[in-house]
Amino acid sequence: MLRLIFGRLEKGKKMIRIGIAEDNINLRKSLLNTISIFEEVELLFVAVNGIEVLDYLSNHSPDLILMDINMPGMNGIEATKKVKENYPDVKVMMLTVFDDDDKIFASILAGASGYLLKDEKPAKLMEAIEECIDGGAPMSPIIATKALALLRGQQAEKTKNAEDYGLTKRELE
Repeated sequence: MLRLIFGRLEKGKKMIRIGIAEDNINLRKSLLNTISIFEEVELLFVAVNGIEVLDYLSNHSPDLILMDINMPGMNGIEATKKVKENYPDVKVMMLTVFDDDDKIFASILAGASGYLLKDEKPAKLMEAIEECIDGGAPMSPIIATKALALLRGQQAEKTKNAEDYGLTKRELE
């Protein structure tokens, strides 16, 4: 069992318990180094795929999982869906190199609470973790822009379909 606590915590601050799912050893080491900077983070586990994440969740209760997308065995999107089905209170933040529309959309539909690219600065990562814990939906700027474009495209399609049926704006609402 891996249980690391980094640094000392200020009085009155709550530890944020996290799990990490990352199969690339170099990216995993980099992420662990980044996380070790923050004293309010307690690392409960490190998994290399979605199957391991689910195994760890049977014995650990993280507040948040930093989830890679492209992993062997069970990818991060599938794992996110299973985590949210079985452990709905656990937040999942995608932390990945993928910024394509399909992966963003699939991650959000699977239940991800946030979506960051791996090149974010350490301070931004910690800010996003805290935002996610507080109920927000942090995203890297490029991801937020793409997500908005996806939503606009869907809304335009809905409006187009409604116009095809002769619905008024009020009926559409």
